[in-house]
Amino acid sequence: MCGIVGYIGSQEATPIVLDGLRRLEYRGYDSAGIATLHDGKIEIRRAQGKLINLENLLRDRPLTGSRGIGHTRWATHGRPSETNAHPHKAGGIVVVHNGIIENYLSLKERLKGQGHSFSSETDTEIIAHLVEEHYKSTGDFVTAVRQALAEVRGAYAVAILCEQEPDRMVAAKLGSPLVVGQGQGENFVASDIPAMLSHTREMIFLEDGEMVVFTGAAMEFTDLAGKPLTKIAKTITWSPLMAEKGGYKHFMLKEIHEQPRAITDTLAGRLREEEGDVYLEDLKLSDADLSGLEKIFIIACGTSWHAGLVGKFMIEKHCRIPVEVDIASEFRYRDPIIGPNTLTVLISQSGETADTLAALREAKGKGGRAVAVCNVVESSIPRECDGVIYTHAGPEIGVASTKAFTTQLVALFLFALRLGRARGTLTAEQVREFATALATLPRKVEETLELNEQIEAIARDFMNARDFLYLGRGNQYPAALEGALKLKEISYIHAEGYPAGEMKHGPIALIDELMPVVVIATENDTFEKVVSNMEEVQARAGRVIAVTDAEGLCDKADALLVIPRIVDDLMPVLTSVPLQLLAYHIAVLKGTDVDQPRNLAKSVTVE
Repeated sequence: MCGIVGYIGSQEATPIVLDGLRRLEYRGYDSAGIATLHDGKIEIRRAQGKLINLENLLRDRPLTGSRGIGHTRWATHGRPSETNAHPHKAGGIVVVHNGIIENYLSLKERLKGQGHSFSSETDTEIIAHLVEEHYKSTGDFVTAVRQALAEVRGAYAVAILCEQEPDRMVAAKLGSPLVVGQGQGENFVASDIPAMLSHTREMIFLEDGEMVVFTGAAMEFTDLAGKPLTKIAKTITWSPLMAEKGGYKHFMLKEIHEQPRAITDTLAGRLREEEGDVYLEDLKLSDADLSGLEKIFIIACGTSWHAGLVGKFMIEKHCRIPVEVDIASEFRYRDPIIGPNTLTVLISQSGETADTLAALREAKGKGGRAVAVCNVVESSIPRECDGVIYTHAGPEIGVASTKAFTTQLVALFLFALRLGRARGTLTAEQVREFATALATLPRKVEETLELNEQIEAIARDFMNARDFLYLGRGNQYPAALEGALKLKEISYIHAEGYPAGEMKHGPIALIDELMPVVVIATENDTFEKVVSNMEEVQARAGRVIAVTDAEGLCDKADALLVIPRIVDDLMPVLTSVPLQLLAYHIAVLKGTDVDQPRNLAKSVTVE
């Protein structure tokens, strides 16, 4: 959540920073602002609401200067307002900040006692005043930043300018993402790669406790104590066009339709059909490591947690090893039992999810190994893990995750196959059969996407419902949870996912003619039982929307979506697609902000 962009070079900073902020809108925000440094003077423009408000302000009151920092804010301390928007200034110091300063109240009281006055309700303004106070005594901008950050407790990514030293910009991170872009005679810093891709593909990823000092076109990397560091740039292969809408009305719709390509890219080069095995280039765990495992934890939040629930079915079924799936924010507080033969799998689209990162550190601190399933190369979680399985979904801009979720399912299945081969619970022939099924998956997702017009018609019929119930059994129960989450995220309709077998233990009391029930009924061991659930709903005048690969259910449902068949392990990929489209079309019909739903952020980088 929140977004930082900084620029130092020879061009006008404002259009570059503003363009970068626009490319970070997906992270979620409620206000925005820019500061530039020109002729030894810092000027700031801030506005509540969307970036268009800031753009209008800049049209009336433009900013000049070749050094600039900008920010999109999602309120944590202090209500959304122009006053609380970043950047914040104290004396000749101006700062933008992502994260939370936990000890800001005690620091604020001390600074007030030293004569400082504050104009906002934010924790961020404390940083500007701290740097100003230390600059008074040191006379050196970089030293003042180091000393100020040494007093701060919490999480931060900061970019800072100083009127007295106009050729310098300083950035640092602890617990919040920050990436440096290396250009020709100019440099950039931002919260995420897309903000800089139209200017450079050479990226340097800051680790926690690291700082970069930009002096003109030069860069110097150190730790917070001033020890020099050597950092190597990585070339990012995403093109700027990958983050554009490509003719679709919304990013979410584009990303739903990108799923065949994303799945193909996630599979590329990983299936070894002749050997009957899977190659995971960055897993970095040997067969001996994998065969010696005694237990696996899967840790994630939100949509990624739903992927982990499906992953549990895959791994336990094919690898015969116990798997626990935990919500990251709960895992670290329950003192989990972890040993050297425990593997923790962390799932995060962004690789920066604060609760998941904290759970990773808990697991590593107890002596266990850790592997990430992640979409963003070189983000924090993969960097701290022993290995990683990248999903190769490409940039996902819509806040409600779609292609990241289905590629996570594919990545987890690949991991289950690799683990099964290492442990001897799967034969080469079995893996070859699964590889054949995986090869057909992108085409079958394309076939499922052809239901789009039918789903839009269903959405019109059900858009005015106030509540939805989603039912599934086995590995389709997590798909039901995910379908319900998608609907509530973007349409603001209350929706609840339930195991179909539990319907009689409470939810059945809610069913009447006003309650649509979305039932996932795939032909597996529990198919007949799920059909019975559909009949129970109809007997109580409930309306059934069925997602199925079976024929002959027309009289069991008010609306029927028939999808292709594939092996049961991969069916959640296919059943999720129509549920994504249903949520999307209902949200569009209701007129909500599909790509940036209220109160939500794409990358949750605070606890």
